[in-house]
Amino acid sequence: MTEARESAGRGGGAHARHTPGTPCWVSLMVHGLAATQDFYRALFGWEFQPGPEQLGPYVRALLDGHEVAGIGQLPPDRHLPIAWTPYLASDDVDVTAETVRLCGGTIGVGPLDAGEAGRLAIGSDPSGAVFGIWQPTEHHVTALTGVSGTPAWNELLSYESVSVAKFYETVFGYEEEPVVSADFDYLTLLIEGRPVAGIHGVGNSLPRDRGPHWITYFEVTDADEAVEHLADLGGHVLSSPGDTAYGRVATVADPEGARFCLIESPH
Repeated sequence: MTEARESAGRGGGAHARHTPGTPCWVSLMVHGLAATQDFYRALFGWEFQPGPEQLGPYVRALLDGHEVAGIGQLPPDRHLPIAWTPYLASDDVDVTAETVRLCGGTIGVGPLDAGEAGRLAIGSDPSGAVFGIWQPTEHHVTALTGVSGTPAWNELLSYESVSVAKFYETVFGYEEEPVVSADFDYLTLLIEGRPVAGIHGVGNSLPRDRGPHWITYFEVTDADEAVEHLADLGGHVLSSPGDTAYGRVATVADPEGARFCLIESPH
């Protein structure tokens, strides 16, 4: 994870984020748009501005004027899992969406234009994990990384890594780098040798109410302090901060139940 953030930062953002397959955006659909903005504004210091409304009311979250994420409002009659969804870059969303279908995935939304920002589709892999496909216009690229409140890493939690990795490799051209361990099923997905995402096979530890799903890691300065603040704001702590090889990590959820991780990078 650390290497991926450093590579993205060194790449100047724009070029790295345009490379097909690179996670280039994260988006959340919720029922209470105003309350969710208040939560993330207090937690990460995000500011908000209106975004394209092709999928209903939608706002873009900004840090220091840089767009870092999007939040939209679900129609009242839509009872979908509330979850952060990573968008993977594509040079041609329509071709990528067709490849998803041919490889056993599904496309639930689009492809469609998102105003002047770009073109998108939302699909799921053969295991059911939802992800987005994003073809940005040249001026619409998430370039801010390594700052508290920005997405730092995206990871797919699935039953096992090998079979679902074949889907993503075929659709997006990833290379894979397995973590060699007798009791740890993990693959790092690479583009041009650069780590961009991970697949973690967790077997029966997968939440029964959620199934396979992507989870986004957000950078924080102090994981313990951030977790305490999150709880005060009405969020939920699913696993307390713990030290890993990549930094101090906690798994949490916002008041509507969207799961994400907080990561404090090692100094």
